[in-house]
Amino acid sequence: MNINKQQILAGLFWGWILLSSPAATLAMQAPANLAHPLDPLSKEEIAAAAQILKDSGKFPDKARFASLLLHEPPKAEVARFKAGDALRREAFAVIYDRANNQTFESVVDLQTKAVKSWRLVPGAQPQLMLDDVFVFQNIVRSDPQWQAAMRKRGLTEFNKIQIEAWSAGNFGFPEEAGKRLFRGLSYLRGDSKNPYARPIEGVIAVVDMNARKVLRLIDTGVVPVPQATADVDEASVSKLRAAPKPLQIVQPNGGSFEIRGNEIHWQNWRFRYALHPREGLVLYTVGYEDGGQVRSILYRAGMSEMVVPYGDPAAGWFIRNAFDEGEYGIGRLAIPFEAKNDIPENATLLDAVFGNESGAGQDARKVIALYERDGGILWKHVDYMTNQNQSRRARQLVLSFFAVVGNYDYGFNWVFHQDGTLEMEVLLTGVMATKGVAPAQSHGEHDPYAHLVAPGVAAPHHQHFFNFRLDFDIDGPKNTVVEQNTAALPAGPNNRYHNAFTMKETPLRRESEAQRSLNLASHRRWRIINPNVKNALGQPTGYLLFTGENSVSFSGPQSSVRQRAGFLNAHLWVTQHNPAEQYAAGDFINQSKGGDGLAKWVKQNRALENQDVVVWYTFGVTHLPRPEDYPVMPVHKAGFKLLPTAFFARNPALDVPRQ
Repeated sequence: MNINKQQILAGLFWGWILLSSPAATLAMQAPANLAHPLDPLSKEEIAAAAQILKDSGKFPDKARFASLLLHEPPKAEVARFKAGDALRREAFAVIYDRANNQTFESVVDLQTKAVKSWRLVPGAQPQLMLDDVFVFQNIVRSDPQWQAAMRKRGLTEFNKIQIEAWSAGNFGFPEEAGKRLFRGLSYLRGDSKNPYARPIEGVIAVVDMNARKVLRLIDTGVVPVPQATADVDEASVSKLRAAPKPLQIVQPNGGSFEIRGNEIHWQNWRFRYALHPREGLVLYTVGYEDGGQVRSILYRAGMSEMVVPYGDPAAGWFIRNAFDEGEYGIGRLAIPFEAKNDIPENATLLDAVFGNESGAGQDARKVIALYERDGGILWKHVDYMTNQNQSRRARQLVLSFFAVVGNYDYGFNWVFHQDGTLEMEVLLTGVMATKGVAPAQSHGEHDPYAHLVAPGVAAPHHQHFFNFRLDFDIDGPKNTVVEQNTAALPAGPNNRYHNAFTMKETPLRRESEAQRSLNLASHRRWRIINPNVKNALGQPTGYLLFTGENSVSFSGPQSSVRQRAGFLNAHLWVTQHNPAEQYAAGDFINQSKGGDGLAKWVKQNRALENQDVVVWYTFGVTHLPRPEDYPVMPVHKAGFKLLPTAFFARNPALDVPRQ
């Protein structure tokens, strides 16, 4: 098992489980020379950028890098790029000066070795950093108030208590203003592998990370700590079922895809990818080869933000509104895949490189998986007169990564279909956040805000919201978003048999009109079209945003999470493209007051028709826990699809050959 030292230390906070298998069946991507302006920074480029900043005279003494990654070049420049052209290579850095509690942004030109820009971001707190994690548990464990709270519960072996750092949020408490904070939650780990089975309820340490002290300890009263463990490894399960007979996925000639650096070709699809330290897997320049020409669909697609608000008003729970992307960095929490269990045997594993807080580049091994999987029947028809069958088997290409954020595990799959469909699958699993409950609630009862999942253990209601930023370029950058609503026709001469219904399309003309929510009664959908390009039938080419499971926010409009995550106010937002508008809740969500991001940008009310538009889609999962979700949750899938709608003039998968 090959585990990086910094990943072990980070695991004190995030609970990373690093599994790395040397299985010979898994091919590794060979390092490729830089060939495209969107290629992620190499380890050498990361180190060079850090050194340029440190030598610039601007870099504060002992400051640290909260992020250090590619500064993406202008979109028009990328569109003009051809192989062999000179490459613009710039790095973007967020620097945190802990001594003065200040945050800076900078852009470095790696070719001229110069600092292009440097600015102070007033009041901004960067995401949680490993430097914070290293000292957090010691601060809490050595606090006399916390120790006294543990002794009240009969707990004296403090080293067997796991203390988890949660992002502090912003609730307007005066004593917290201007400080860098964590909130510490405690679990009795002991010798078990699953500390979340034994929550130490009601104790919350508010930690001032720069002063290195507990600012305030909250203790709402003693609740018995559950005694039962709930480990989920094979040795902890009383009896395993009989193993099913082997199911093998064999590709004797290898995969049907081609990897060229960070570009992938497969079944008419052409796209680039990167594992962004904040966003996770990002797709670039997604196109589909049609008639010998690669037609553009998306310039850039990635998760813009995610947030997990809890629905329990108790002191230890209303504070839990984790922005797992903006506060933690979901990409840098990627974990290595384990062969056969995480991924099929035909998967190819790819690496990523991240900049660490000292400014060095670090390898993240085997954190991206690329593989083909069976997709069932692609299309089929039997001529009943001749009994002739025409059927095709579907194959799908999956680009995947998994991240561990404390107790939760999230998988993200970009799935490419042979019929031109692009799908995002979010996989939710891991361990629920749990609370200890009094013995009277341990016999089938539960409070209004949680459900009992084990004796003395309840799991509070919560929601998961994901916002994806989709920079469409349907056959070019000039696009329009139209809304589809379906309605039954009123009874009358045109509907004498009461069966008629129609679908109406309405263009979203300005940003003020383009804050829309799903409507089951009208089967509401949104289509992104290029009004300047027509298919063979004379229809504007386009793609449909096909929505799946979704929810509204049950947090009130005045709640902290709704103020900070304004994107929850609508399922769909459309903005005119601006490369500076990247994150739906703003660039610096950690401890923010709110009001940034989409809620702010759309006040410009920019025109959207026949423009370079960006679609922002929010979908939510409302989790009302079941006993069957404990002690580890079966995978729950959510997501959306992008379906070609008049992008082609007929089924583009007709040319798929028979098996």
